[in-house]
Amino acid sequence: MSIETIQSDAKKRMHGAIETLKKEMATIRTGRANASLLDTVHVEYYGTRTPLNQVATITVPESSMLVIQPFDRSAIKAIETGILESQLGLNPSNDGIVIRLPIPALNEERRKELVKVLHKLAEEIKTSIRNVRRDANDHVKQLEKAKDAHISEDAAKKALDDIQKLTDGQIKEVDDMVKHKEAEIMKV
Repeated sequence: MSIETIQSDAKKRMHGAIETLKKEMATIRTGRANASLLDTVHVEYYGTRTPLNQVATITVPESSMLVIQPFDRSAIKAIETGILESQLGLNPSNDGIVIRLPIPALNEERRKELVKVLHKLAEEIKTSIRNVRRDANDHVKQLEKAKDAHISEDAAKKALDDIQKLTDGQIKEVDDMVKHKEAEIMKV
């Protein structure tokens, strides 16, 4: 394994953590309707737990409403149950054809709870980024100590510095994303 391979792998894994954060942040409510809010909702459909977006079309006709159009009308009750069980705090209503999901305005207490959830999520992602850094550093140190390795002490030090710079950049990106999302959540 070469230094370039170690750094490339670390970059790829850290980028994966950032992508996970983006997906998770999309499911955190901000007071505006967003179809990705329902990404974590699963429905009991013909005996199988199925993601909601695979049994229905989700549209956003206005900023405070989601409309869910099931592909199969017999799934309406299961979809309603799935939404209620998801603990998103949303109350679906149906007319037999579509499900309307009003998105209530967030109160101050709920906003603060969501910010706490956001910070906890960000800390988990930062921890995973730091774990990737630790693994990459360990690989570089092993490469340096290997008898058949042709890596100098200076090259190893430079690689460790580059990995640290990469880590710092990724942590800063997480902080920036969280700051932006927090502002979005707290905006009245």
